[in-house]
Amino acid sequence: MPHRANHCPGPCATPPVDPLNRRDWLKRTGNGFGLLALASLLERSVKAGEAANPLAAKAGHHPAKAKRCIFLFMTGGPSQMDLYDPKPLLAKLDGRPLPPSFGKIHSQFLENDPLCLASHRKWGRYGESGMDMSDLVPHMHEHADDIALVRSCVADSVIHAPAMYQMMTGRVLMGFPSLGSWVTYGLGSESDDLPSYVVMTQPEGTPEGGAPCWGSGFLPAHHQGTLFRSGPAPIVNLKPTGGFDPARQRRVLDLLKGMNERDLDPADTELSARIASYELAYRMQSAAPEAVDVSNESERTKAMYGLDDDRTAEFGARCLLARRLVERGVRFVQLYSGGGPVAMQWDAHDDIDANHEKMCGMTDKPVSALLTDLKRRGLLDETLVVWGGEFGRTPVRQAGGRGRDHNATGFTMWMAGGGVKGGTILGQTDEIGLNQIADRAHVNDIHATILHLMGIDHRKLTYLHSGRDERLTDVGGRVLTNLIA
Repeated sequence: MPHRANHCPGPCATPPVDPLNRRDWLKRTGNGFGLLALASLLERSVKAGEAANPLAAKAGHHPAKAKRCIFLFMTGGPSQMDLYDPKPLLAKLDGRPLPPSFGKIHSQFLENDPLCLASHRKWGRYGESGMDMSDLVPHMHEHADDIALVRSCVADSVIHAPAMYQMMTGRVLMGFPSLGSWVTYGLGSESDDLPSYVVMTQPEGTPEGGAPCWGSGFLPAHHQGTLFRSGPAPIVNLKPTGGFDPARQRRVLDLLKGMNERDLDPADTELSARIASYELAYRMQSAAPEAVDVSNESERTKAMYGLDDDRTAEFGARCLLARRLVERGVRFVQLYSGGGPVAMQWDAHDDIDANHEKMCGMTDKPVSALLTDLKRRGLLDETLVVWGGEFGRTPVRQAGGRGRDHNATGFTMWMAGGGVKGGTILGQTDEIGLNQIADRAHVNDIHATILHLMGIDHRKLTYLHSGRDERLTDVGGRVLTNLIA
């Protein structure tokens, strides 16, 4: 049966459509092809810009109170009840068994039925805030109204390396991006001629956690920390070899860059980071020597940091260098006190007084000078300074001696500058300084607060890794709003 077309006479009939000729078809579709070409060119332009400077400055999620951060890390675990959290009850319990009402201590080396250990420090209240500080930190007394104490810090491990990983990366396992890496991933760098993230360790050695404490993890490799050494030449191989003039060096770098980028896989962040590092190293040859040279600082400034005293000279020089770096646009500086042998850490298992007198003697004056210097130069308002270790110490003595073991259930950190409400005390520990009992501040909360002060919402700063949107604070974290001015 022959096919019959359906016809609808009258107004329902579909008007006939003129067939397209080749010219009309090309005219109508050509615009679409042009947009595809434009999109491709724009994409290449964006990628080229990223390749030229993968650490270009970016806007945060909200207005930042701090543009940069200096993290002063006290490796080994400073004692809260000997520095910033006095516990008079320990004097009454000294040498006696821990009362059962305080519960069981979760630490690393303690034996059964530990005996309480009193603090032998002299205490006073300083500043208009009346903040409690011991005689171990006499230079910090003048900054009582500049710092905000967090006395209720909590971590998830009492073992050094996992606790360091958590304090630096948010996780107790190695391999995750460090705090400084997340900051530069979210904000980029303020400087084109210096690293965005600088790490300065103790000359005697690195902390137990090692390089993963400042690694970039699964973030692009150019977000990892750049290690500066102690001494007059913090940056290795900065000066070109003899006879290698800048013009020739530029030509070599351009050739090498072209060869590397010829077949560059966008997913190859290691090679991208290497290309960027070559370019940064070239620019640093002119900018970095001046930045790391503290010789042109006034004698008064050097003396303030303790560069004229053998005990404080090394750490003081690093604190002064930290100020010079953030002054020149470095986004994040991580400065370690302690590393290498136990004798050069805050890990006071044998004698808390001898250990902390030594470590505070090396750091108290330089840290105070850093705050003073930042403040007088108008930098403190936009520079967040964080002080603390991976955990604190126990209120009981270890093995019958005068030392304290590791304690992660209630310890002290402080922050200053960068939008922090100075003279504030947040949180509380129990009567012996063992457990937090008010305003718990987990490591996730500390990280969320640091990011918030720097203009980043910790819930929005994510990176897709293995099918999961990872973030610094994992599935936790709350901003400690009471610390914010």
